[in-house]
This record gives sequence, structure tokens and C-alpha cells, in this order.
Amino acid sequence: MRPNSPLHLGHYFGALQYWKKIQYEYDCLFMVADVHSLVQNFNETEKISDCVNNMVINWLAAGIDPSQATIFIQSKIPEQYELTALLGAITPLSWLERVPSYKEVIDELEHTDLNTYGFLGASLTQSADILMYNVRHVLAQEEQIANLELAREIARRFNHLFGREDGFEHKAQESIKKLGHKKAELYENLLLKYQQEGDDEALERARFMLHDALNLSHGDRERLFAFLENKGKVFLNEPQLMASPPVKIIGLDGQQMSYQANNSINLRDTPELVSSKVRAMTTDPARIRKTDRGNPESCPVWTLHQIYSNEEVKSWVELGCLSAGIGCLDCKGPLIDAINLQQSELIENAKPYQDEPTLVKRIITDGCLRARDIASDNLKQIKLAMNLEY
Repeated sequence: MRPNSPLHLGHYFGALQYWKKIQYEYDCLFMVADVHSLVQNFNETEKISDCVNNMVINWLAAGIDPSQATIFIQSKIPEQYELTALLGAITPLSWLERVPSYKEVIDELEHTDLNTYGFLGASLTQSADILMYNVRHVLAQEEQIANLELAREIARRFNHLFGREDGFEHKAQESIKKLGHKKAELYENLLLKYQQEGDDEALERARFMLHDALNLSHGDRERLFAFLENKGKVFLNEPQLMASPPVKIIGLDGQQMSYQANNSINLRDTPELVSSKVRAMTTDPARIRKTDRGNPESCPVWTLHQIYSNEEVKSWVELGCLSAGIGCLDCKGPLIDAINLQQSELIENAKPYQDEPTLVKRIITDGCLRARDIASDNLKQIKLAMNLEY
């Protein structure tokens, strides 16, 4: 997560609730992406320190257990910057320019300050964040899939240049079949001539044939280039997607909850603030007066009832809205109580960390040391593969 702003209910239900579950099923690394926050907020750096601290406290209050998972801060792991630079040497510029998050904003650059290397290279930095730890799975939502695929492509390209993937021989044979019978036979003949006889002309003919094979995917082509040149070892895993359950939390104005949109209920908001926000929340536009019948499906408040209320309360709300038997403020009452019950638990869980700031610092320090140990070992292997260990 990027520490750009306070966490809200969208972060809790869209991420933290699931993080809490999977930390007992996997060896998880949870990163505070403070360097990424600079990309679009480089002129507001004075806020980062407080945001980082509050974010970690909210993670801990929500149930992230530092004895089960590694909590660390991106800027404290210099190996990640080094890997970003190394991967930048092999990553085509066009790969970064086609990432949707870049393409969507590039047209608006004349009205922003985002015409920077950091913004263009943000996807490469994110790939380095992932590949640094040789992870097997990345928890991501739909809008992040393109960034994950970039990380996979960079890993594939690195392994093509410097290593070989697991099950490489079998996968290569499957890729050869995709060339078609005649081209597959030609490829294998050229492969034999080059590997057994050192025929450089055979190597060039095979390379040309692969470039010209339109029916091959990028992965198959990269794999056959590596097979042709007899590359040896997997240095970077191609991380697999672990799809995060889609959860869309509606904000106070009926749009997706966002701190920037000023429509959020933040984690650890006071009971008075929660009550004030929910009471002012947008409702079914058809209900101008209490006597007007409404439709819960058209009401943002109803979406929060689906998360917070039991079946008895939901039935009461639905019937009361459809029949105009209750007013909108009546409907909001039990929702306010339910949200505040959850908030009171988060506030209570956060209290030890607020009362003892050194406890949070110790958790972060331990997590960063653990992350650096992993990153340092992996970077040594990567530099060894690139012939940079001397």
C-alpha cells in the first residue's frame, strides 16, 4: 500500500481483511510503498512519515501479525533500487509506455507535474519490488494485473538472457510443437548443428526463424531463444496472480470510497465523526420525503448494510424503505452502531502502539531486517548471473 492518505473502510474490506486471513496460509511480505507515493506526491513529502506510521498501526490494529508476516518499508531496502537499475538495463521502453496506468494519464500530462522518469518507471520499480523477493504469488486486483504481467515478462526476459525456468526442457519441447511440423523439424536441425558443431550460421538462421514465427507467443519465443543458446538456471520466478476478492466499498456520495474524493469513513474515526458522516450520506434520490417509497438497490447506504448488518436488520431496512415505513435517518441508525462497534475494536487494538511508539519502530525494524536478508541473498545471485560479482 502507498502511504498517501489515511486508510478507510475500502482498504479494510478490500485488502486488510484478506491479508489477515492469508498470513496464516502463506509466508507473506506486506510492504509500505513510500517510494511509490513520491511518484504522484513528490511535493507533499512532509506528510509521508505520519502516513507511514498510521498505516502500520492500522495494519496491526486490523490483525496483521508481525510474528506471522513480514512488515517492511520500501525505502529501507536499498537492494530494491539496485535491482530496479539492473532490470532497467534490459527492459524495453515500449513495455513501460504500454502499461495502462501510464497510458491513461499520459494524455493529461499538460495539466500535471507527472512528466517525470519516476512516473514512467513506476511500473519497473513495482516489478523490482516483486521480483526482488522471488515470490510465487502476488495478491492483486483486476486493475493491477497489467503491472503483474509486466513483472512476469521482465522475469522471463531476464531468464532468457541469464538463466532458465523450472521445467524448461519440457516447456521448450511444447513450444517447438507450436512452430508447426516443418518449422519444428527445421528448428531442431539448426539447434543440433549449433549446439553440437558450433555452426554460427545455424544459430542465426534459427533466430531469424523464431523472429518470423507469428504463431508463437512472447513467452514461447523467449523460451526457444534460451533453449537454442543452452541457457542454464532460473534466477527470477514468474509470479502468479492470487486474485484478491473483488470488494467495492461505496463512499458517502454514492461513488467508490476514496480519501481524495472526500467521501470516506476512515479507520479509527471517532464515533461522533462516523455518526456525522453516515447521517449526511447520500440516499435513494426517490425518497425526498419520509412518506416517499424507496428502493434499497438505489441507495448507497444499503450497500454498507450488506456488509455490516445481519439478516434481521437488512429485512427491516428493506421492508421499511419499500413501504416508506421508516425514514432514511432511521435506516442509518443501526448502520452507525455497527460501524462504530468495528471502529471501537480498531481503536482499542491500536492503543498499545500509540501509547508506545517504540513498539511500532521495533516491528518495522525487525521486518526491514528480515526483508533485507532475503533481498540481499537474491541480489547476489542476480548479479552473479549478470557477471557483476567481481
